[in-house]
Amino acid sequence: MSRAVENLRAVRLVASGRVQGVGFRWQARQQARALGIDGWVKNRGDGRVEMVAQGEHAAVGRFIAWARSGPGYGYVEHLEVTDEPVRGMTGFDVR
Repeated sequence: MSRAVENLRAVRLVASGRVQGVGFRWQARQQARALGIDGWVKNRGDGRVEMVAQGEHAAVGRFIAWARSGPGYGYVEHLEVTDEPVRGMTGFDVR
């Protein structure tokens, strides 16, 4: 991890609404990679999408802003945002 830990932020996001079956996970990965975000995204059994995102503060803020609206074919009714400890993650995976 080449970036100083104090410049990093990690969050757990849980999106509800029409978020499964609309390309949310794949677009989240595309957004994360464009922003230099590490972490993962997965569908949950309760119909929501869960993500962990870690990167520079500003980049994580932009990722959260994207996640509030989601992909074009879906919509986000509610987005839970919880700060997480910064960990040594690399890449962004679809689970």
